Amino acid sequence: MTIRVLIADDQPVVRDGLAMLLGLIDDVEIVGTAADGIEAVEQARAERPDIVLIDLRMPRLEGAEATRQILDSLPETRVLVLTTYAEDEFLFPALQAGARGYLTKDATAEEIEQAIRALIAGQTYLDPAVQQRLVTAVLDQDPPTPVGEPAPASASNLPDELTPREAEVLKLIALGLSNSEIADKLVLSNATVKTHINRIFYKTGARDRAQAVRYAYKHGLE
Repeated sequence: MTIRVLIADDQPVVRDGLAMLLGLIDDVEIVGTAADGIEAVEQARAERPDIVLIDLRMPRLEGAEATRQILDSLPETRVLVLTTYAEDEFLFPALQAGARGYLTKDATAEEIEQAIRALIAGQTYLDPAVQQRLVTAVLDQDPPTPVGEPAPASASNLPDELTPREAEVLKLIALGLSNSEIADKLVLSNATVKTHINRIFYKTGARDRAQAVRYAYKHGLE
């Protein structure tokens, strides 16, 4: 399978460098490059790439809005952000717009390739520092109970028909706990925790733990 990639960055040196770098990967084809957000949207709609590799600070149309417009037209396309900026003001709009990957420009060639392959496999790929910012954002939302002690949830105010127990598990995922740690915390078997997590992923549309953290942040499940 050939992975068709569109590169969007307002810096010619960056665009050319990425095109050269990705062109060395056997099963990757560069189908186009774009110098601004509007051009990125237009080229994506014309070329229908598998992956759009996009910066966030671009002329005419910012990367987050370009991401939203691309995915509105091409829901099967995956967007990988490659940017200098990891601050919340850039990170959260990009993820809310539907980006499945987020790397900073100091990422290695191997990390970029891993991110592309993860997105093609239907997963997310977040720079470790970015994932930590998501976790920190959840923890900083003035929790009503001490950190690590998720408050009981009422089924009536939970999104996507999550049960109170599933909400508890999701909160602990957002706190960074492993399956075995969640099992110990809630006095459950590992198999039961895995079942809860599978149901959470199904109900929320999350494909992995990173998306589950993003969902928890978005819905205020801290």
